[in-house]
Amino acid sequence: MSAHTIPTSGPTPIGRILGLIVGLSAAVALILLAFSWPAVTSEPKNLPVAISGEAAQVERARTALDENAPGVLDLVEVGSEDEARARIEDRSVYGAILLSSQPEVIASSAASPVAAQMLTGLAGRLQEMANQAAAAQGIVLPEPIVVPVTDVVPLADSDPRGAGLASATFPLLIGGILGGIAISLTVVGVWRQIGAVLGYVVVAGVVIAAILQPWLGVLHGDFLVNSAAVGLALLAIAAPFLGFTAVFGRAGIGVGVILFVLIANPIASAAAPPQFLPEPWGAVGAWFPPGAAATLLRNLSYFPAADVGFPLAVLATWAVIGLLLVAAGLFRASPGRPDEDRAEKVEVREPVLKAS
Repeated sequence: MSAHTIPTSGPTPIGRILGLIVGLSAAVALILLAFSWPAVTSEPKNLPVAISGEAAQVERARTALDENAPGVLDLVEVGSEDEARARIEDRSVYGAILLSSQPEVIASSAASPVAAQMLTGLAGRLQEMANQAAAAQGIVLPEPIVVPVTDVVPLADSDPRGAGLASATFPLLIGGILGGIAISLTVVGVWRQIGAVLGYVVVAGVVIAAILQPWLGVLHGDFLVNSAAVGLALLAIAAPFLGFTAVFGRAGIGVGVILFVLIANPIASAAAPPQFLPEPWGAVGAWFPPGAAATLLRNLSYFPAADVGFPLAVLATWAVIGLLLVAAGLFRASPGRPDEDRAEKVEVREPVLKAS
């Protein structure tokens, strides 16, 4: 009579349990810090804003703003209202202060609702200062000076607060991560993995753009262009995940999560200007896929005059790096073997029989 020997093990050692508790607690603390730190440390500062007017007016405005809101604005002097509007439309600045016989503040809620709200408050402050200055000089005004605010590039009625556009980046991040992990764990072979991820981002790009554009009204402009942009954003995240797993094994998933979720996503500046983050993190975030995707989709939807070359180059670079890592990692794992014949080896052991 014989029977299978069933391996048994004792209770988990207390030291291992304590290590697990400490490790999980540290991981939760790291996640909390990664997502809370930008919100806690972000503050209005160095916001690029155009200013136009006579030299004396501009100098008085600079002095007053430096006294009342030091470091908040980075004023860029322009020659006319038309130039100020052009700077807003190409996203060189977030708004403009026009100092003429009728002062005016120009904002762009599509560029940043947070910045537009800040400029609206600034208009009220400028209005107060202008009336105080007139009173101090003994000038009797027929009626108080009013500084109107004009939104030259407003958000669409379908997304009046810009919440949909700001929040679209995180689902793209999750979509890229899920696609990269799923393909890395289920598809064997260099070219099959590459083909799978390319097929995935094409189909998912169309599906996501269809939800964000005709359904929810978050994206605007050419549908096919937006679909391609979404697909490229997915590829810039999914391909590196494939590459990390090809090089580091399943530990590569952790590398990708740390890099894209804990580092890149919190500094993507999807909801506020990058200048508000502590330096240099706002600029650093633009070099990662979440930040580049947020900028690209916003420019395509609202700012046709803005340059999209930089975010496109960032996304394409990450995609190429990921695909190269896939090829390098998988070919290195099985040198000299055809891709179609490459498969994971599974060791099969006969059960150990023990005579009774």
